[in-house]
Order: sequence, then structure tokens, then C-alpha cells
Amino acid sequence: MIAIIDYGMGNLRSVHKAFEAVGVQAKVTHKIDDILNADKVVLPGVGAMMPAMQKLQELALTGPIWKVIKDGKPFLGICLGLQLLFEKSSEGGFSEGLKVLKGSVERFTELKVPHMGWNQVKAEPVGHKMFQGLSSGENMYFCHSYFVKPQDISIVSGVTNYGIDFVSAIVRDNVWGVQFHPEKSQKAGLQILKNFGEL
Repeated sequence: MIAIIDYGMGNLRSVHKAFEAVGVQAKVTHKIDDILNADKVVLPGVGAMMPAMQKLQELALTGPIWKVIKDGKPFLGICLGLQLLFEKSSEGGFSEGLKVLKGSVERFTELKVPHMGWNQVKAEPVGHKMFQGLSSGENMYFCHSYFVKPQDISIVSGVTNYGIDFVSAIVRDNVWGVQFHPEKSQKAGLQILKNFGEL
């Protein structure tokens, strides 16, 4: 069973339906026991880091997220869910993240934001399981104004160009994160969710 964390800031129904479409059982929940007892956990998200962290803290979910990651359970962050894994964001001045991964979240400068629509993701070798069954350069759906800057470039599993090359996917051990929305990326995105479900 996959627990999709409900903290009021995500395309929960879309993510849930996408997992169902690839035959993976999932449950939308904010209950701590559900999250701790799940086989895998997904943190979706749309919006800004500061209110997202406030919601997670109000629901006492930051500890359980850390625990499932530390216990080695497969964990997937989608869009804002990826950004939350990092230490800090410049959005709204300064916001602290979950600090699972070292690095920051920065805004696109001198480019039209949000970066919205279809764009290619160049797969890096570290993300071979994430992109299993796919070619490098698959088109995925994006909607964001900020992007992650990992301190450790060895975790980068996907790169996309939007005026600059930015990190669009990461893999570190049991932790996956994608800036794009696999649940909205048709067959290619569903394949990534299927790959995650099969971990």
C-alpha cells in the first residue's frame, strides 16, 4: 500500500487515480499510523514551501516523514513535494524545508514564470530505475517557478532546460523526487509511477 500524504496542498485525486491506472494500490491520508505503516510514501504538492511546512507541522507529519525515509521505505516527492525535501527556499523571503537533502530551492530569474507545459527530461544514469522503460528526453508536464539546487550533484537523475539547465529529478537511495507532474504526463509519467510502485 502506498500512502499519499494529504496536507491540503496537492493534486491528491490526480495522483491517486494515476497509481490506480497502473495497478498500484494507494490511499490518500493524513493519519500518522497510515503513513508509518505504508509500504511506500508519496508527498505531492502545489504551492509554496512556507505554508506547506506550516501545514505539515500542524498535522505533526514532519517526524513521520523523516522516520519512513530513515527506515528505508521508498519515498517519492512530486513538485513541491520534491522541494520540501531540501534545506531552504528563497520563496517568500526564506523558508526552511524538511532538510532531508542538502541544497536550496531557487526562483527562475529573467525567465517567464511559471514554467508551465511540456518539456524534456534528460535522464541521468543515477535514475535508471526511475526511468526504466523510458528513453532519455521524454516529455513531462511542468508547472513551477522554483527549482532545486542540490549540494550533492550525484543525486541528480534528470535535467531539463528552460533557459538554463535545472534539476528536474533526483534519486538518493530510497528517496525519489521529481519537479514535473508524472500524474499529468500521460504514458511516460505513468511509467515512472509504475516503476516507483514496483520498488
